Amino acid sequence: MGEYSAPGPLVKMENVLVRRQHGVALWVSRLEIHEGETLAVVGPNGAGKSTLLLVLARLLKITSGEIYFKGKPFREWDELEYRRSLGFVFQEALLLDMSVAENVALGLKFRRLPGGEVHARVERWLKALGIEALAGRRAGELSGGEAQRVSLARALALEPRLFLLDEPFSTLDQPTRYHLIHDVADLLKQDHRTTLFITHDLNEAAILADRMAVILSGELQQVGTVEEVFHNPANERVQAFVRPQCR
Repeated sequence: MGEYSAPGPLVKMENVLVRRQHGVALWVSRLEIHEGETLAVVGPNGAGKSTLLLVLARLLKITSGEIYFKGKPFREWDELEYRRSLGFVFQEALLLDMSVAENVALGLKFRRLPGGEVHARVERWLKALGIEALAGRRAGELSGGEAQRVSLARALALEPRLFLLDEPFSTLDQPTRYHLIHDVADLLKQDHRTTLFITHDLNEAAILADRMAVILSGELQQVGTVEEVFHNPANERVQAFVRPQCR
């Protein structure tokens, strides 16, 4: 996505440990997510990527360590206030049985925004995702790619401070996936929305990300630009993960 100059961290994690029944699920000695950047978190299936996302969504508690959001520790944030700073898109679109426009407007209406603002935001993000012509279509009539575009529009309409993407392209066919990835990359570059993007696909990360964080066996191994991780892996384990996928 080109040169990126980081203005400072929106999120900072220090010595974060997450234990689950099988042992250590995640260990992050230090990680910063800067304002306006797209950070791709990469690693094989079961590496701990989604654990990191669940921690940042406050859906999973940490065992020890500290997380700061906008410079304030997690424990000092009101739960609702913090969650209203987030936007989520998951592997499945999870739309309700209503029109595309109504799906995108749903979260805004829950927040009791004025009708004029709801309409303006829905219109803006339908256009940004290239689905304004689908506004009146029922969710059940959409293709997989169209449904995921609606899911993206619904999350972005909330104007989140932190945008969380959990492998949102993984269930799509290759042509649909290709076009959506490039459209989202262009959108994030223009919008400067602080984004955490979970993927096991380094090619997706290279298209979307300003920086990359590599998690292997539950431990954060390296953080750097895509070029740094590809060409200067921090250790043999990172090298073994990235080199076969680089192309």
